[in-house]
Amino acid sequence: MAINTLQQIFVGGEWTPSASGETFEATSPATGERIAAVPQGDREDARRAIAAARAAADGWARLTAFERAAKMHAVGDVIESRREHLARTLTLDQGKPLKAEAFDEVDELIEYWRMAAEDGKRLGGELPNSFSAGKRVLVVMRARGVVGVISPWNWPYTMPAELIAPALACGNAVVWTPAPTTAVCAIELARCLADADLPPGVFNLVTGPGPVVGDEIARNPGTDGVGFIGSTGTGRLVAQAAAGKATLLEMGGNGPLVVLEDADLDAAVDATLTACYLCAGQSCTAGERILVHRAVEGEFVDLLARRVTERILLGDPFNDRTTMGPLNNEPVAMKMDEHVDDAVQRGASVVSGGARAPGHATPLYWQPTVLAGVPADARVAVEETFGPVAPVVAVDSLEHAIELTNASPYGLLSAIFTADLGRGLEFADRVRTGWVNINESSNYWEAHLPFGGRSGSDSGIGRVGGSEVMRSFTEPQTIVLTPHTRA
Repeated sequence: MAINTLQQIFVGGEWTPSASGETFEATSPATGERIAAVPQGDREDARRAIAAARAAADGWARLTAFERAAKMHAVGDVIESRREHLARTLTLDQGKPLKAEAFDEVDELIEYWRMAAEDGKRLGGELPNSFSAGKRVLVVMRARGVVGVISPWNWPYTMPAELIAPALACGNAVVWTPAPTTAVCAIELARCLADADLPPGVFNLVTGPGPVVGDEIARNPGTDGVGFIGSTGTGRLVAQAAAGKATLLEMGGNGPLVVLEDADLDAAVDATLTACYLCAGQSCTAGERILVHRAVEGEFVDLLARRVTERILLGDPFNDRTTMGPLNNEPVAMKMDEHVDDAVQRGASVVSGGARAPGHATPLYWQPTVLAGVPADARVAVEETFGPVAPVVAVDSLEHAIELTNASPYGLLSAIFTADLGRGLEFADRVRTGWVNINESSNYWEAHLPFGGRSGSDSGIGRVGGSEVMRSFTEPQTIVLTPHTRA
């Protein structure tokens, strides 16, 4: 497919080369072909973008919520008109199967802009009582000013949108830097915002290395808030750089999918397919470990292995029959290599898959893998693998499952399958995760609901999801009214 060869950054309402004029190569994980030369932005570019956002922020904040909502809907309209192109770009740049996943992400992307438009209209304040008779108090929510957004490569459209759209809708200007490995997707999305005719400087895009551009955006005094979605290690660096600012950090996960002895195994296995192989396992809500009661472990593993063979088709992501594409980049593929090898060395058995798949256009195609007999302390069960693997760990009871869940430093999402709703709710009451699904896959979420890690975990702080983002990127202003009376 043809990609626009004019790849530039977007600053102050204009497409422009990076200050250095340097570029980096974007290569498709699906085909191995060179897609584009992407601008190698640097600190100077980030500073220019922040200055442009700073200059535009006050005027944007002074528009009414309804005026900003109209612009958000305009962005949604442009995206909708380019649905096919955006989906194909996503498949080429990220590797997602076109029919099975890419179109769905674009459709969800449209919803984020529509939802932000309406949530912005409803962003209200309060009229609290005053201690003094005759006075009236208004509490009005004000935009913080300039918000920096740093986003990952696994959902390169929707994850930045769940920060950018609400930040804009509630009156902030935005400077965005995306993950370099899906920078082509980011530029195509930025074209949609540019063509929706937002005021110059309200939205800015700078591509380039995270330790340079992302660090400048987080650290620069010109940004008033920072939204980050990505790995725990990078999130900690962002938090340090942004110290003293409003931050929203959605980071890693290792949430289990628990299957108790009374579970509907057929439903649990189907949910595991979604948990472990959606986006080739490259999800913070993936089923990074499947905790299965010993009484049903053998039956569960056998059924899962059969379903993987029947339903998970690894292949060319442009083929309509394909349900799973390649991994996005070599470091993720290497982590899969290491984690599966470590599990086998510790005594786990490979039931299906277990290695990279030969005969494809790139070496990033990894077989959908099922591991049985995985020790609870194996790397694949403790760390965030981010690949297409279902590591089955045996548990003896609900209590054992809760213990293993809470032993993890992560606290993002967990799921449990049981016929007893009381046991499901007990699990939800006792586990320290920000989201719990009962009789549903770990990879189930709804865009308007609060999503994020529990306090004290390595999964972040704050909440994405609909209007929740506006809580982080607005602040209350208190206004006390004292009427004067004529003598």
